[in-house]
Amino acid sequence: MKNEIRTVSGEITRVHVDRKTREAGCVMQGHHCHPYYELAYIEHGSCRFFIEDTMFDLHDGDFLLIPPHVFHFTRYLFGSCLRCGIYFRAGDLESELISHFPDGADFLSQVRIFQVPTDARREIGRIIMRMAAEDRGFDERSPLMLRLQLQELLLLCSRVCLLLTETPASIHTTDRQVLLAARYINEHFRQQISAADIAAAAGFSPNYLSRKFREAAGIGVHDYLVFIRLRSAAFELISTNDSVTDIALRNGFSDSNYFKDVFKKKYGMTPREYRKTR
Repeated sequence: MKNEIRTVSGEITRVHVDRKTREAGCVMQGHHCHPYYELAYIEHGSCRFFIEDTMFDLHDGDFLLIPPHVFHFTRYLFGSCLRCGIYFRAGDLESELISHFPDGADFLSQVRIFQVPTDARREIGRIIMRMAAEDRGFDERSPLMLRLQLQELLLLCSRVCLLLTETPASIHTTDRQVLLAARYINEHFRQQISAADIAAAAGFSPNYLSRKFREAAGIGVHDYLVFIRLRSAAFELISTNDSVTDIALRNGFSDSNYFKDVFKKKYGMTPREYRKTR
């Protein structure tokens, strides 16, 4: 059996585990977004996540659940960090397991942070190490084994973990301004906004904001604006019968041909083709 992880569309074919240490200064290669869930666990150290228009600092024993199609970017600012990423699809979870989550199925619909109590971290760590070993020593039984181990991990988390409901406040001042820019974009992306408008909302000059935004988010201000517009347009393509031109204009694209070009660059197909595949 081949150890295939992702399909041409970017979806994964099974539960996948990536456990490694990142050193201070390590950053992801650009922004990140995928059609499956990511469960990040910090075994040792700390890192900072930029997610949509919010930042989270994660530390020892923290889990972060990222739903599909959510923009995120990670920086390692505080020394070495041992982080495990567990990637899975909704179909990898048993319905009975989901019933044990707070809010049931709605639990999976938004970004969540939950903490493992100190006395439970050894047991959580053992499950994660078994999952990582199973992923490395892949054979025909591994997809099922990984799926079962994922159930065990999440069931234990539902029993012992503390769900955090507030965003950590210890974010550097310039990063706060970046968040203001990101929130302005998310609130006004349907309008014809300029780099100057976004910079004014953040309280920075356009050039300074451009540099700080890329440092914090792994993407330029304009590219982030296009990303948010494209994601909204992609949802409307499969949830409405409106014309491609109407959807493009409604989501801030003044030129439907430009919209078609950037859409195909991101999704690998034209808007019409995308609509037919969903």
